[in-house]
Amino acid sequence: MALVILVLTAGFGDGHNTAAASTAEALRRLCPGEDVQVSDLVTEVQPRLAGMLKGLYQLAITHFPSSWRFFYHLLGKSDLNPQETLLLAPLVTGLKRKIETLKPRVIVSAYPLYAGLLDALRNQGVPVPGLVTVITDSISIHPIWLKQPSDLYCVADVETEAVIQKQGVPLNKVRVTGFPVSLQFTETLPGEALQHQGQRILYLPSTTARHVAATLESLRPLLQSGVRLTIPVGKHHSRLYHVLRKFMDSLSGSPVEIIGWTTRIPEMLRTHDVVICKAGGAILHEVLAARIPAVIDYVVPGQEEGNAEMLLSRHCAFRTETAQATGEAVAKVLANDSEVGRQMRANMLPISVPDAAMRTAHEVLTVASRA
Repeated sequence: MALVILVLTAGFGDGHNTAAASTAEALRRLCPGEDVQVSDLVTEVQPRLAGMLKGLYQLAITHFPSSWRFFYHLLGKSDLNPQETLLLAPLVTGLKRKIETLKPRVIVSAYPLYAGLLDALRNQGVPVPGLVTVITDSISIHPIWLKQPSDLYCVADVETEAVIQKQGVPLNKVRVTGFPVSLQFTETLPGEALQHQGQRILYLPSTTARHVAATLESLRPLLQSGVRLTIPVGKHHSRLYHVLRKFMDSLSGSPVEIIGWTTRIPEMLRTHDVVICKAGGAILHEVLAARIPAVIDYVVPGQEEGNAEMLLSRHCAFRTETAQATGEAVAKVLANDSEVGRQMRANMLPISVPDAAMRTAHEVLTVASRA
């Protein structure tokens, strides 16, 4: 009988899905004959509610960050009991069914909700498998990650290890594995990916359309001097279409490449000279894996502050508050044949963990062997 490993995620931010998918990918490589399943249980059990909540989450972090900060800290003070909370009770039942059907040896959770659901089942007398929790943020760790027990916690860095130890997690239950990013970061780049000339900026827009337009204007002098710009818009295509179209129409030549949904972000991070991005857990650890200088133009209050601190404290990134400052920071990174950028890359070398997914997978298999 094949060993079943269940990897749980939730689509509230890209970091949880990236960690889950990358860990699952590594487990399949290590154990090609085993059954590794990834599930967004929230969406499976309550699809309409999940869709609404994900939309509200995206709206809040993009347009109402102060309100999100208030809710984020309020959630940390609450004592959510999955058995007594109307919205969570169906998830407890859904997880019970999934465990009874799949009979997983171990569960990997890349979202903080699931430890509570398993604890509720345990209190009901339901046998539950071992649990490995992959914490997807650095340093500023929300208390909800630690409210219910886990057999093991995998964290991105030693600073986060120290933070959760101070919150009561025993040292023998913590492993510093790095953040599980795609295994593409461990693979050799194709030859054509390296065949480019001149400096290139990668811009991953996540702010309001007005701020994106202002950021593009701040980059105009660099583009006019020969620097190229790549913009993967993904899910932001429709809301940014007119902004991007207007900007491209105002440029002579074609120094800007706009890309829709793509799986080539790891390749782009490794072949560009600087990236403009938010402080998400996934993207900043992908930045580290690729060792590309970063200009952080937005930090979601609360949950992403530690991620930004992790790079800024090591002089691997710049943090900007305005669109004009973003353009100036990018210019600083690229000046004098990327002198500052080269130093940033060197600073990243000791903390870059491109094989973090494999390290995490090994820890998961260790827990599975004990289960």
